[in-house]
Amino acid sequence: MGDAATLTQRDLGNRGFLGFVPFEKLPNTDLPEESGIYVLLRPSLTSPGFLATSPAGWRGRRDPTVRTEQLAAKWVQGACIVYIGKADAGVNAKHGLRGRLRQYGRSGTGSSGHWGGRYIWQLQDSSSVLVAWRPTPGVDPAKAEADLIDEFCLLHGKPPFANLRRGNRT
Repeated sequence: MGDAATLTQRDLGNRGFLGFVPFEKLPNTDLPEESGIYVLLRPSLTSPGFLATSPAGWRGRRDPTVRTEQLAAKWVQGACIVYIGKADAGVNAKHGLRGRLRQYGRSGTGSSGHWGGRYIWQLQDSSSVLVAWRPTPGVDPAKAEADLIDEFCLLHGKPPFANLRRGNRT
């Protein structure tokens, strides 16, 4: 199973996750179009600083900014994973790992309203966050996402920092 005590980058690589690149490199990265799951990792295990205002895109009239006290309370000390997400396949550009991850990356620059995982953009070092993905052929990505979130919760007592829900089971 690997380093299940922390779900490290090495452990995720052993589980078939690929990439481990910062968001700024995603536009030039060959991302798969199929469905799958993805994780965001913060390379440093030190406590982060938080921005008072989020640079992320608004969703309609909803401001993505949350209070820094709320972010500090949500922080998971000792975990490198800061978000676990899923992407469903489809013909629409918003589907599949390629579309979902590129949409998420644009959110950090304010040009997309990707609401899930928006806490990432208030990390002072969000530019160092790494993105890794794993296609899930034959497996419902919602189940794969929920399973990994469940495993994280067993290890850390709560979901990853930027996960506001524990995942959907279908």
